[in-house]
Amino acid sequence: MIVAKRKPLNEIAEMLAPYKKVTVIGCRSCVAICLAGGEKEVKMLVSALKVKNKRDGRKQHIEGTVVERQCEKEWVQEIEAQILDSDVTLSMACSLGAQTIGDMYPKHLTFPGLNTGMFGVPEEQGVWSEKCVGCGNCIIHTTGGICPIARCAKSMLNGPCGGSANRKCEVNLEVDCAWAAIYDRLKLQNRLDLIESVTPAKDWSTSHSGGRRVFEREDAKLTPHQKKGKGVT
Repeated sequence: MIVAKRKPLNEIAEMLAPYKKVTVIGCRSCVAICLAGGEKEVKMLVSALKVKNKRDGRKQHIEGTVVERQCEKEWVQEIEAQILDSDVTLSMACSLGAQTIGDMYPKHLTFPGLNTGMFGVPEEQGVWSEKCVGCGNCIIHTTGGICPIARCAKSMLNGPCGGSANRKCEVNLEVDCAWAAIYDRLKLQNRLDLIESVTPAKDWSTSHSGGRRVFEREDAKLTPHQKKGKGVT
């Protein structure tokens, strides 16, 4: 899931200060799960902004709403009137949601209320850890199901490095060495021969290094007839 964290209240208030009418939009997907931009968080932020405005003597109309997923245009279109009726929209979704609204209504101001962090999994209540960077070429079948790109500080495909000691990473001695974990996993699976295999240099063309990526599935696309029926041009 995408993990994000709300920007500080003062930073948000400063962004919104020049505008009289504000719509705060949350998302019921990833950011709701990580307690950053769901219905509860939208209500709390709207309330906090109103209290701050009253204290600072600022007159500002603020409304909050939530959609199922901000990154899908169909859900955003359901609140189009509310978006366009405001001076500025504050997106409480990840950057994908904020950019979706911005692309749909380019003349309308859409600001981010969250700092988008990473792809993470919940380890315990309130704790998420990064295990994938979306590089576009997954090789965890050769590393025991552990991603060295995300979990090794140097993103090494052949490890461990010379700085690893006592199963800890030299970049941060409080962090376990990813390649020590890979070794343990491969040993458990009786596949330790893979640790001795040399993995060639990564082809980073599948990552963001070449600019914005577009992923297409021909079998999932609408036919021209289906597009016409949905009013898609």
